[in-house]
Amino acid sequence: MANPQTRGSPLARATVCKNTAVIRSTTMGKDLMLDVGQANELKLAFRRADFSVVEHVIDCDADPFNPWEKGGWTVEEHQKGGTFTWDASQVELYLASGQMNGKVIEGNRLRKELTEKSTPVLNANVLDYLLANPHLIPEEWEKDGQGNTRYIFFWGTVYRDCNGCFGVRCLYWDDGGWRWSDFWLDDGWDNGNPAAVRAS
Repeated sequence: MANPQTRGSPLARATVCKNTAVIRSTTMGKDLMLDVGQANELKLAFRRADFSVVEHVIDCDADPFNPWEKGGWTVEEHQKGGTFTWDASQVELYLASGQMNGKVIEGNRLRKELTEKSTPVLNANVLDYLLANPHLIPEEWEKDGQGNTRYIFFWGTVYRDCNGCFGVRCLYWDDGGWRWSDFWLDDGWDNGNPAAVRAS
């Protein structure tokens, strides 16, 4: 999605969300956080000055990216979710009871539990949109409470390799940037492997 027109302003982009606005300055390279009232005033000022306010709308119904298609992988399951306007406050990082207090749950069991959960999981379309727009990813997603790297999974899309094994892709922070990886469903999932779900 294109950045807003800035007409000579040092602003590179402005994203107005439900609770905050984040402004990135090209001259300072810093983020400025505004409260709800300030964000609304800024939004109105942008409209008066004929600026665009970027809304990040993700098509969760589109076919997902399959990074292993040439290797014979297929998409086993893709839970469609309509259009989702990105708002980090509307996303929770969910841990099953079998992932907490030092416990580990097998991925296939976790998949079944997530299917029975009333709150929908996000699919890989959201993961790929966030990778293309990393400024949208909350900083607190980088580490858990103990300072360990989090691997955030998008269970709405499950892949199958050419041997019939299943995998799910995840987002994680490493070496100063956001990257993706995947885990096999036969593996164990602990408290460092939350699922990205829509907030209830």
